[in-house]
Amino acid sequence: MQILTLGLNHQTAPLELREKVSFPGDTLRGALADLRARLQRLLPESAILSTCNRTEIYCATPEVGSAREALATWLSERQQAHGIGRHLYALPDGEAVRHAFRVASGLDSMVLGEPQILGQMKDAMRTAQESGALGSHLHQLFQRSFSVAKEVRSATEIGAHSVSMAAAAVRLARRIFEDLRESRVLFIGAGEMIELCLTHFAAQHPRQIVIANRSADRAQRLAGQFGADTMALSDLPTRLDSFDIVVSCTASTLPIVGLGMVERARKARRRRPIFMVDLAVPRDIEAEVGALNDVYLYTVDDLGRQVAEGRESRQAAVAQAEGIIDTRVGAFMEWLTSRKTVPAIRSLHERGEALKDVELDRARRMLASGQDPARVLESLAHALTAKFLHGPTRLLHGSQDERERMLSLVDHILPEHRAIAETERAGGDSR
Repeated sequence: MQILTLGLNHQTAPLELREKVSFPGDTLRGALADLRARLQRLLPESAILSTCNRTEIYCATPEVGSAREALATWLSERQQAHGIGRHLYALPDGEAVRHAFRVASGLDSMVLGEPQILGQMKDAMRTAQESGALGSHLHQLFQRSFSVAKEVRSATEIGAHSVSMAAAAVRLARRIFEDLRESRVLFIGAGEMIELCLTHFAAQHPRQIVIANRSADRAQRLAGQFGADTMALSDLPTRLDSFDIVVSCTASTLPIVGLGMVERARKARRRRPIFMVDLAVPRDIEAEVGALNDVYLYTVDDLGRQVAEGRESRQAAVAQAEGIIDTRVGAFMEWLTSRKTVPAIRSLHERGEALKDVELDRARRMLASGQDPARVLESLAHALTAKFLHGPTRLLHGSQDERERMLSLVDHILPEHRAIAETERAGGDSR
């Protein structure tokens, strides 16, 4: 079994394509079920990681080449994203393991060292496990990824100076509004990213914070933490003009804020600017909104470019993190190689048990017929020895290559008689 990762991310594909192949919210479970229904023979283990920056399929497969082609075809057809081939990367075995470790550690993120991706990977693993798609290989890969991420964060300063998307949004908002304490802020959604943004904006003590979410209960719980108000999503068209700042991040598959809605709000505001941040993939705010006068729309990629500044100052931490990952990749590959011998070891034991059962059955028949027990034991030992030595002896009488290979293994297959005697004495002493 081999590990394979196929996907695209913010480095290989633009936002327009990433939102097309993403699996937001509950669509992920359906996609994973469809993947298993179509390709389970080729992909006995699979998991899908889908975030605003990446869509990746992790799998264990006996045929990497065929799996790579099948996965690319499935993703293209499932998401109706034809022509995505040049944006995809396919990483086999060690490359896939290294990639998973780097993703979990925040080294492959748009925001270097950001911690949110670790939770998203844990969610991907949990979904795969609940769907029956997670086997021993992927389970081990994810668990070791989490362990590596913890080690990287504790042993390096990779996240010490990390500038989050939320902090970047606050910084950009300050360029438009001199004093955020006079601003009214609307958050659309109630997930982890919205909570993070809420934390940063609430620290600026804006005049009002309002949360709009499909689930009123979640919105109210989050509002209670920050002393915010709530509103229904259906009120957006009539209330949007009252907000100076709008931050949206939902799992909707269609835009929530359309061009017409923002145009009406802009006219009602009479040239007072609106700062909008769309952190969702697929996008919550129609892209055409960004062309309107007095509207400042930033997407997840726009914020990514903002937080990319200062990466150079963290290169020492990156090098240290990469060193940790190199070591852990080697350890995982050793484990993966050992897994490949498990079927052979199991088969060897089964054959040995089968030989033993045959000879024991013959010995019982000899005893039942009244033969001398000592002669029966000697016959049993001789028969078992002959059968176990048949294969090695045949190789020693074979070709020169077979003889040399067998001679190098003789001491490993059977210990010398002195070692056997010492083992027997030790066993006798302990009895």
